[in-house]
Amino acid sequence: MTTLTAPLAPAVRPPSAAVRALRAVAVVACVPYLALKVSWIAGGRLGIPDGSALLEMPVLMTLANSVTVLMDAAVIALALLLTQAWGRRVPAALLVLPTWAATGLLAPIMTAFPLQLLLGDSPGVTPPDETPFLDPWVFTVVYGGFILQGLALGALFVRYAKERWGHLWQGPVAGLPRPAGRTGAAGTAGAVLAAACSVPHLLAACTGHGSAAGQALSVNARLVCGVHGAFALTAAAGLLVLALRLGGRIPLRAVLAAVWTGSGVLGCWGGWMLATGTVAGNAEAAPLADLLAYAVQVITGLLALVGGRSLFARLRQQREHTG
Repeated sequence: MTTLTAPLAPAVRPPSAAVRALRAVAVVACVPYLALKVSWIAGGRLGIPDGSALLEMPVLMTLANSVTVLMDAAVIALALLLTQAWGRRVPAALLVLPTWAATGLLAPIMTAFPLQLLLGDSPGVTPPDETPFLDPWVFTVVYGGFILQGLALGALFVRYAKERWGHLWQGPVAGLPRPAGRTGAAGTAGAVLAAACSVPHLLAACTGHGSAAGQALSVNARLVCGVHGAFALTAAAGLLVLALRLGGRIPLRAVLAAVWTGSGVLGCWGGWMLATGTVAGNAEAAPLADLLAYAVQVITGLLALVGGRSLFARLRQQREHTG
């Protein structure tokens, strides 16, 4: 959900103590992950057990670790941007796109990891009868940090977005301007694709079998599949509501939040899995059916972004006309 028009210029208040605390939490929560990644790039093996598959692909892992260091460093940049006066002058696209990506990548971890701790079959994400690629404590430290990052960054972004764009999404869904033909069709198509994307995830969660022949999933993996399927359905429902203006009394901000999060999960995890599966070049690890599903997820996420930009432009025009 983004608009590329010039931002409004409301009075900028100095960050409160609570905002400064959230910023500190977001920054400090990045430290363990960054420290581990830098250690691995430098050749260290902290948290990597003997026999780990990670040791078999040193060049690929160095590349992946370097990329993820930059991604986590972006969280620090976002935390500063969302709490500084100069952040209000940043073009919307430069803020919205990385924040959407952060939401999409962190939301499934924030949801699935606590479920794995409560209901899972091992302390890590690897079944107990397989050689783990990381020591179990690494997941607790890293995913715990991700959860803190998500909570702090999410709270800061909600505050920022409310002050900068909150006037655009007041009221219920019934107050939406009627979508143009292409916009409504794109929203409906996005909803159908999002619903279709949920099917393989939910089937894997319910049956315990992945797309690869004979692939039995652990309880932890099934929980992750179920979470991704739920986010896909959330995106589908939200896109359909916006495209057809359903549920007239539902607050618009709630539907936008659902589409924002669900489409982010679809698009960003689809892109990440598509990239890593392609780079790995391992058909067994990334079957063609999975790669196609990830590509559809990316398309769905992009449709939601394009539709969101159009929606916000129409909301701005509507507010200027009525105000």
